[in-house]
Amino acid sequence: MADSTRYVLQENQIPTSWYNVVADLPTPPPPPLNPGTKMPIGPEDLAPLFPMAIIQQEVSAQRHIDIPGEVLDIYKLWRPTPLYRAHRLEAALDLPKNVRIFYKYEGTSPAGSHKPNTAVPQAYYAKQEGVTRLATETGAGQWGSALSFAGALFGIDVKVYMVKISFSQKPYRRALMETWGAQCVASPSNETNAGRAILAADPDSNGSLGIAISEAVEDAATREDTKYALGSVLNHVLLHQTVIGQEAIAQMAMADAYPDVVIGCTGGGSNFAGISFPFVPEKLNGKNIRIIAVEPAACPSLTKGVYAYDFGDTAGMTPLMKMHTLGSAFMPASIHAGGLRYHGMAPLVSLMHDQGIIEAQAVKQRDAFAAAIQFARTEGILPAPEPTHAIKVAIDEALKAKEAGEEKTILFNLCGHGNFDLVAYDRYISGQMEDYEHPQSEIAMALAGLPSVAE
Repeated sequence: MADSTRYVLQENQIPTSWYNVVADLPTPPPPPLNPGTKMPIGPEDLAPLFPMAIIQQEVSAQRHIDIPGEVLDIYKLWRPTPLYRAHRLEAALDLPKNVRIFYKYEGTSPAGSHKPNTAVPQAYYAKQEGVTRLATETGAGQWGSALSFAGALFGIDVKVYMVKISFSQKPYRRALMETWGAQCVASPSNETNAGRAILAADPDSNGSLGIAISEAVEDAATREDTKYALGSVLNHVLLHQTVIGQEAIAQMAMADAYPDVVIGCTGGGSNFAGISFPFVPEKLNGKNIRIIAVEPAACPSLTKGVYAYDFGDTAGMTPLMKMHTLGSAFMPASIHAGGLRYHGMAPLVSLMHDQGIIEAQAVKQRDAFAAAIQFARTEGILPAPEPTHAIKVAIDEALKAKEAGEEKTILFNLCGHGNFDLVAYDRYISGQMEDYEHPQSEIAMALAGLPSVAE
């Protein structure tokens, strides 16, 4: 099967447990802190926001956590997802036979992305605890769509605060959420104190994930029937996504291959963690494998941010987390990769970058879309704007190997399709899309507001 195009596992090969990378890291992750006392928070501090089973997973150091049977049954609607060998892209790049590109395709889920991998278990645990309503935020709409889908399956009402610029750019994402029964509003909104404060200061605010998180957290914290669900960043979210990498390892074995380079795009870190974390033990045991996180040059938390304690939201309602951050006051540009417009990076991804386990690169918007067009015209799949960043770096790595005469196997995560993102493609094709790279002075201004934490 070494020269096949698709590598497909059977339903009975879906992973039966999630992999927790915390168990294998040489340094334990720094704890989240209470913003008032600056002391580590306990489960009781998170109980107003999350079901207890989720809190236990968030703080767990157990290597494998069993996937509940009801969640596995729902996973079967789209899992296992296929692994592809990019034969036609390789041919277009005129790569030698010893340079191979593979991609794991998560766009086959009902919501069209990797996000249901965590939306389903989060809704399941909420249902188990008697929760009847979930509040959340969404950037590009993939997470909001996924949680709306999961809410429909479990009979849970879902309220989605969608970053206003994406709400405007992607009306059909809102329609999809509403089809599954969710309520979706543009953030900042007039429905929360956090939203009203932002609008009072800037009536034309395009919003940000940090603002939308503030609204969703406030919503959940002020209603007894509601819990908060998050689509990225936190440990339990990254944990649930590791079904991707576990499947990819089995599928790469079917192809008689093992990656020299694993690549994923990063905004909050869930898609990147999903493909890469299961490969980390081999790297820590000495295997020569590079793991690359790719972010937009317009929101460069890993490549230009600092590793420090910061709020996860704009209004300062969340615990302090140690992460690579541009500052919670950072307002990202209105780039089309809406899922990658977050001021911070997942604490676990940040820790591994700080320790040199992973590396990071930043890609400009037009370069990413140029790679996406080449991919779509060869492989046929229209990528979501977010994974176009990973495609760009995968192509770059392949061409470097070709030029150097090196043998190289490259794996990247194609975390979703771009069928709701044709406005972005139209802007690129028509020449209206512009690159934006934040001046260091603006980043410095946002970082100046970091909370003071003695370490």
